[in-house]
Amino acid sequence: MFELHIQRLVTDDAAGEAPAQTRERLKGSFPPGATRRMTTLGLLVGGALSKVDPGPQDALVYATGFAESCALEGFLDSFPNPSPTLFQTSIHPSAVQQSMIARQRPVGEFMPLSGGPLLAFHALRASLLSPSARTLLCGGEERGTWLLEHGLASDRTFAFAAMLSREPGEGSLGTLRVSRCEGTGALGLAALFDLLHSRAPHDAMIAPGARLQLTWR
Repeated sequence: MFELHIQRLVTDDAAGEAPAQTRERLKGSFPPGATRRMTTLGLLVGGALSKVDPGPQDALVYATGFAESCALEGFLDSFPNPSPTLFQTSIHPSAVQQSMIARQRPVGEFMPLSGGPLLAFHALRASLLSPSARTLLCGGEERGTWLLEHGLASDRTFAFAAMLSREPGEGSLGTLRVSRCEGTGALGLAALFDLLHSRAPHDAMIAPGARLQLTWR
């Protein structure tokens, strides 16, 4: 079906790191004061994107299943004395938009995606469909607390950013190849992150009728 080559890759496995720790760790990646109202996922995705250096001609695909769910949890947890700062954080733009606004960096095309078990497949397909020579695929999740009990949040925190191209190029790190195949099954966003983070080879179903082969150089 299609093939994409990984030119650059940054992953951040924050696991059970507290939001305050994440903010302290990444605050140096943004202009002074910009991180005060950024979400945890905004910080993580923005930190990863800064290392792959998006340009004005690039396409940017952003994938997340639950978005910044703990920002909403934080605001609701502040009742009966609601926090104005947490309210402003809870109505934030997306993680990618937070980081790009903070740096005043334009991109040629922005494709935000959210969804369930087929999100990883749809994100890779969107990366191929863009006419841009380079596509930056990024995404991640925040670890929820009480929203997790209702299936409305992730059980872990992570983020990644990958620069993808249709041609291998010199110094290519690996290849993502999706082909038609009989069978069912799906590869979730967290599972795709684990493969990228560990740089593990993979050959299995990513969506019904589609197989992902991930190889590294």
